[in-house]
Amino acid sequence: MGRFIILVLALAALWLLLSGYFDKALLLGFGVVSVLFSAWLAKRAGVLDGDSVPTGLLPRILGYWVWLGGEIGKANLMVMRQALAVQPKLSPKFFTVPCPPRSSVGKATFANSITLTPGTVSVNLSENEILIHGLTEEFCDVAAITDMGERVARAESKSAGAAS
Repeated sequence: MGRFIILVLALAALWLLLSGYFDKALLLGFGVVSVLFSAWLAKRAGVLDGDSVPTGLLPRILGYWVWLGGEIGKANLMVMRQALAVQPKLSPKFFTVPCPPRSSVGKATFANSITLTPGTVSVNLSENEILIHGLTEEFCDVAAITDMGERVARAESKSAGAAS
């Protein structure tokens, strides 16, 4: 029941944010109906499990998101430098890194973090490693990307410990 309530609150906040209607009763009523109907469908479909609504991961992942934002900013500057260079030093290649997170949410977070960081794209996620495409040698830093995965694994392990 807790996950259902969290989903309803999240959907309601998203609806209010995207619609911008706070004073029209009819539209607010439609919003309430659509949020409750969507949450009911999710519950009936059985998708309100620990992976689709990872409530234990949220408090620990906030610090990771702040760190990731800084990494995305640095990578943006690196890509911009290559894009504006008279003769860019592009050397695209594929490489693999180990995948430290164990849960499906942790693995997806790690793979998406790699793709969100400019200059790298997660191409294939297997059980123990991720195939990545890097734009230059600078972006093919296995140690830095492995550190990213270890940060996700630490966040997920702390949340698993807190949930027990």
